[in-house]
Amino acid sequence: QVQLVESGGGLALPGGSLRLSCAASGFTFSNFAMSWARRAPGKGLEWVSGISSIGSDTNYSDSVRGRFTISRDNAKNTLYLQMNSLKPEDTALYYCIKDKRAYIGGEYDYRGQGTQVTVSS
Repeated sequence: QVQLVESGGGLALPGGSLRLSCAASGFTFSNFAMSWARRAPGKGLEWVSGISSIGSDTNYSDSVRGRFTISRDNAKNTLYLQMNSLKPEDTALYYCIKDKRAYIGGEYDYRGQGTQVTVSS
């Protein structure tokens, strides 16, 4: 069955960095686009970034563009999110999400359990 396991979250100072990872299994990772989304306390799920199946296309929400970088290693079945210049408003539970198609299309079918990111001084 499809499994998405996030890791790398934790506590960071404002202006600091974290790198999230998502280990995928149970499907052909290189055939599908992947995304990251987050849920801040008391708020709804917010899409953060997506990457196409072979990594040729990426996209970001306005709130993280220029600070976050999404990437993938299809040989390792792993998705990454490099987060720099972190802000307190980046505090959230971050989810790895599998898209239904090879391109970033906004249709998802599986989500991991999430990894907590807290940005605070």
